[in-house]
Amino acid sequence: MAGKDVSALTDVHGRPLHDLRISVMDRCNFRCPYCMPEATYHEHFRFLEPKERLSFDEIERVARVAVSLGVRKLRLTGGEPLLRPKLPELVARLASIDGVEDIALTTNGVLLERHVAELKAAGLNRVTVSLDSLDPAVFARMSGGRAQLDPVLEAIDSAAAEGFSGGVKLNTVIQRGLNDEGVESLAERFRHSGVVLRFIEYMDVGTRNHWERAEVVPSRELLERLETLWPLEPVDAQYRGEVARRYRYCDGGGEVGFISSVTAPFCGDCSRARLSSEGQLYTCLFASEGTDLRTLLRSSDDDAALRALLAEVWRQRTDRYSEERAASSDAPARRRIEMNYIGG
Repeated sequence: MAGKDVSALTDVHGRPLHDLRISVMDRCNFRCPYCMPEATYHEHFRFLEPKERLSFDEIERVARVAVSLGVRKLRLTGGEPLLRPKLPELVARLASIDGVEDIALTTNGVLLERHVAELKAAGLNRVTVSLDSLDPAVFARMSGGRAQLDPVLEAIDSAAAEGFSGGVKLNTVIQRGLNDEGVESLAERFRHSGVVLRFIEYMDVGTRNHWERAEVVPSRELLERLETLWPLEPVDAQYRGEVARRYRYCDGGGEVGFISSVTAPFCGDCSRARLSSEGQLYTCLFASEGTDLRTLLRSSDDDAALRALLAEVWRQRTDRYSEERAASSDAPARRRIEMNYIGG
């Protein structure tokens, strides 16, 4: 019966539910200007109280039901997920769910080194670290003056040495006039390291980063710059819905990827749902509204009802925001959920 339901669960555009991204914490110890600018997220900003966030029991319950509907990959995000106490415990609980094939973590890296061994032992498969520059001054600016570069680089090295089955990736958001001059330095630093660097086009996530299209550096431009130094060849996608276009250094230096949601939207293959810290389910990174799961989780033990709700939300899903943005440069702006609630 489960197999029948899984095969039937697709959205309006025929996209399956395969990935669930779980935000375990709305707070962050950075103030990156493209995500949580200091002017908005100041010391008096009201974040969620602990009781407002989903508990580990509630997160595990949603994950188990989502897996019964076809989800195979789970990613823990924030805010900064390592601010959530006892996170390895949650990893272990998720890893015990029959049918889960991959558990990943996205982090800014500041707290990673102290937890990396425990996370690996708990069953974490992959780590993605956000790293926007190797220039200490630019790094400080892009983190809102909240961190130093060297501890993050040390944490990346420690994670690579730990031997995660899915490896270590770096996500670098490139913003013209801010950190675009450091692209080649980043590529050179991580070639031959086993760490996969991925460049991300600056996106209009949320409503508070004052996004301008002129600040987007197209992936094609970055690819051409790297190819003048190191010849690259394309690599086939590993699965439907893979967001990064992958390239291999011809000299054996490893891989580099490009995530191009502005200039080359990939909505047509998007298989991701997102669970916010307070239990709202979103079916798009750029969504305006979510579906409240917390009320049902706290008022009923009926997993059948939860399963029916998740299935209904996915079957009615029509989201294709990035494609619509690309098709119409004068599309009206709309309210969007902020990234610190649902991760990247």
